[in-house]
Amino acid sequence: MNSIQDFKEYVQNITSQTSYAKPLAFGLGIRRAKGTKTLDVNYPLINWDTAFGTAALLQDVTGYTSNSNGFTSVSKEQLETAYANFAAFHNEVEKHPNIVVIKQLLDNYNQPQAYQEIDVVAFFLFDKDVAVENAVEGYFKLQCLSQLHVKPHGLSLEGVFGKLNNIAWTNQGPILPEDLSEERIKATFKGKTLNVTHVDKFPYMVDYHVPNGVRIASASQVRLGAHAAEGTTVMPAGYINFNAGTLGNAMIEGRVSAGVVVGHDSDLGGGVSIMGTLSGGNKNVISIGDKCLLGANSGTGISLGFGCTIAAGVYVTAAAKVWLYDEDKNPIDINGNSVSEGENIVKGAELNGKDKLLFLLDSTNGHLTCRPNPKTIELNASLHVKND
Repeated sequence: MNSIQDFKEYVQNITSQTSYAKPLAFGLGIRRAKGTKTLDVNYPLINWDTAFGTAALLQDVTGYTSNSNGFTSVSKEQLETAYANFAAFHNEVEKHPNIVVIKQLLDNYNQPQAYQEIDVVAFFLFDKDVAVENAVEGYFKLQCLSQLHVKPHGLSLEGVFGKLNNIAWTNQGPILPEDLSEERIKATFKGKTLNVTHVDKFPYMVDYHVPNGVRIASASQVRLGAHAAEGTTVMPAGYINFNAGTLGNAMIEGRVSAGVVVGHDSDLGGGVSIMGTLSGGNKNVISIGDKCLLGANSGTGISLGFGCTIAAGVYVTAAAKVWLYDEDKNPIDINGNSVSEGENIVKGAELNGKDKLLFLLDSTNGHLTCRPNPKTIELNASLHVKND
């Protein structure tokens, strides 16, 4: 296949077969394993609803014929065949990210003398809404989120906890916790030190992918599977869990728990805690709208619409009693009608997702109050500079 036309005919021959199924997403990954246990998989480049010619080539070269989510191991010889099949593009490899990845895998393919066994896998995703079947799929879906191909809740992560292995993450790679003692002894006699950063099923996002235009002050505070959109700043005390994150410019000095989505130009102050889908069995998916401000040590268990503010130290829960007032501090009901004091009380859940609300604590009586927010915040632009 020395011409582009030859390559197109080759792809057409594959995709025209009645048994062929086009994947929604796919990628080559570097898997580290110990025996039958997958320790981790790094997917340098995930293709989402694109590069179908490359997908067909990889399916053909690896012999993957299923139309269900799954993976196959890829030998060095199969990588060589894949690269050879791209011969028509060899004079402009740098323009084709998938060919670049294949070439990088070939140039560095090796089995080092280490605790981990390494191989290359090809994963194909056909249905984003089915549960996770294995660790290879779990790592693929988590990296779909961190590479910003899908927003939080954009694919199913059901079962991911049960499929990922609990890992000791060390300066010598991922190690099963039960093997740490022996590996530490080996390292000592080699004159090396074995450092463990954490023991968890989830590694740090930045060890696998750094999205463009973000600042993350502490790598340990952002888990793989976090969605950190361009313009996001995560300060040292900030935290973003997996299947959660930001949709644009955001200042994160508080906790973005599992499932939480933070809108554009919003600010979570120091000590903020947003109730996640894993918190106390909470099933409500919390979202924070654009241009919202949560003051220091505040939090919410309800969603906020556009331009809302929660004052410092105030926590709004779905069951909380909230006293409603208009902009002139007159008591009103949920529909904005004037009522007597005491008839203006609603549960926090009734304000879920509403725009332009200001939540304050009345220091004279301890009541949680809510009234129209007179202004929306503006983030400091210099703190959210995009990468060139």
